[in-house]
Amino acid sequence: MTSASTRSPRRRTVVALAVVLAVLAGFIVRLVDIQVVNAEEHIDDSMSHALAGSRTLYGSRGTIVDAQGQTLAGSVLTYDGVLDPLNITGYEEKGGFPREVDGETVRVPWAQAASEMAEITGQDAASIRRGVSDSIADNPQSQFAYLARGLTTEQYRALVDIGAPYLTFDQHPARTYPDGAVGGNLVGFMGAEGALAGLELTEDSCLAATDGRVTYQRGKDGVVIPGTATTQPATDGGTLQLTVDRDLQWYMQQLIAEQSQAMRAQSGAILVVEIKTGKIRAAAEYPSVDPNDVLATDADDRGSRIFGGWFEPGSTFKALTAATVIDAGGQTPASTVVASSTETFPNGAFVRDSFVHPALEYTLTGVLIDSSNAGISKFSETVSPATRYDYLKKFGIGEGSAVGFQGEQSGLVYPSERWDSQTTYNTAYGQGLTTTMPELAGAYTAIANGGVRMPLSLVEACTLPDGTVVEPDLPEPTRVVSEKTSAQMRGILENVFLQATYADAVEIPGYRVAGKTGTGEKSNGQGGYKAGAYYTTMIGFAPADDPEYLVVVTLDEPTKVKSSAANATAFQQAMTQVLKTYRVMPATTAPKELPRFG
Repeated sequence: MTSASTRSPRRRTVVALAVVLAVLAGFIVRLVDIQVVNAEEHIDDSMSHALAGSRTLYGSRGTIVDAQGQTLAGSVLTYDGVLDPLNITGYEEKGGFPREVDGETVRVPWAQAASEMAEITGQDAASIRRGVSDSIADNPQSQFAYLARGLTTEQYRALVDIGAPYLTFDQHPARTYPDGAVGGNLVGFMGAEGALAGLELTEDSCLAATDGRVTYQRGKDGVVIPGTATTQPATDGGTLQLTVDRDLQWYMQQLIAEQSQAMRAQSGAILVVEIKTGKIRAAAEYPSVDPNDVLATDADDRGSRIFGGWFEPGSTFKALTAATVIDAGGQTPASTVVASSTETFPNGAFVRDSFVHPALEYTLTGVLIDSSNAGISKFSETVSPATRYDYLKKFGIGEGSAVGFQGEQSGLVYPSERWDSQTTYNTAYGQGLTTTMPELAGAYTAIANGGVRMPLSLVEACTLPDGTVVEPDLPEPTRVVSEKTSAQMRGILENVFLQATYADAVEIPGYRVAGKTGTGEKSNGQGGYKAGAYYTTMIGFAPADDPEYLVVVTLDEPTKVKSSAANATAFQQAMTQVLKTYRVMPATTAPKELPRFG
């Protein structure tokens, strides 16, 4: 039997133990709550306070490559060097940071380290030290000050070799264009805010990367606490493959620059199209832009005039009118009209040729060889204006192209019911309307390709990071004229290049070539035309009997030679290079000469 004196201490012991157990239980419950039940919430809360840290994981923007996979635009890593002023101060109190030299440990003071860094970055050592001092003056606990931004890989490696523990690096990709201005007006360029022009902008959804992020906790000395880092990985951009051939593009850019300057033109362009596919193999312009140094080029020359410009096509449209009257008006290459160098039509319209001649019995072939405005106007009367308008739309005039290039323009053709007396005839020879180089090229692919107009394309495909290949959604080919009409037009246009006054200048020995020229007047912006200013065009295809490639050459206001003859040398050299590049075999048959007069 226990006495009251022994029961009292035991009771107190039990009560004390119960209290201790209760407290421990409370701690355990709270610990479970912190580390298990609400762990993520507490981690997120801790990350938002002073000891939390994070950095961006930059994804690499996708590469732009040519038809053979050669890089036109890519990304390289650059580095931002970041100094920790607080740690620099701490190491200075010890005489500098330790570094192994010839098997011995020596202390490297901050002044020496700053000098070594300055030698690598090209900065002034005093300015580096001053930047750290200013950071400490603003905040004695500062752990961030830039050494330099945009460092190259070579600079980064040299700085790492210094071994300074207070120097860290943030890496991120930068855009590079290894061939400079080659394709520059097509590829476009980047700015600090992202894609600004060209395919960089148009195809940004393919090329853009998605950045990731690393978040972590740091100790008082700035060192990341093990086990606290969480990573959201970055996703790189896709690979954009173009239809353009880089080497051909380079050649065409050199050629158009040379010819534009030789003819003292404001600008010039060459467009090369694979007829059976509609793929653009070169789109060269002068002046051109180097995306590596955009500011070196005038703002007006940084875009693409091929896709962003429009013009009155002049006599190149006579081929479209000829194809229309053959296909819908019952005409043939040998059909005739009588035309003088000036003609007044029953509705009061007045049409003049560029050269004086008496009344001649022209064949349709002869009208295109001599490029007679009066002759093609008379042939245009064999079909209604509404029919001609419908054919222009089928040819793609005023419809733009399927390329979808940033800032692309479309030509302008008013419906036939809005044509006045003069416009009814002017449109037959390329006045009173506008078009673009891609539209004109598309129309001529229909003439050359058995009557079928192929949609033009500049992008082959986008290969996404997961390997998915996304091809452009192109419209279906359009039947414009019959195969018979196409064959007749090929014969007419081959005879233009055989019998025109510039025939020798466009001849390519061993090959059959067909085409047409155009000299379009330029608007003065006040409802009239600029005196003596022309936009000249030469467009053609080869081989004439089985067309494979189409070349368009334009010059804006050539002054040495103001007619489309100014384009002949550039066209001949461009087509010659195309035939060599794609190893097109010379002709094995002779062309059939068609009569100019009835």
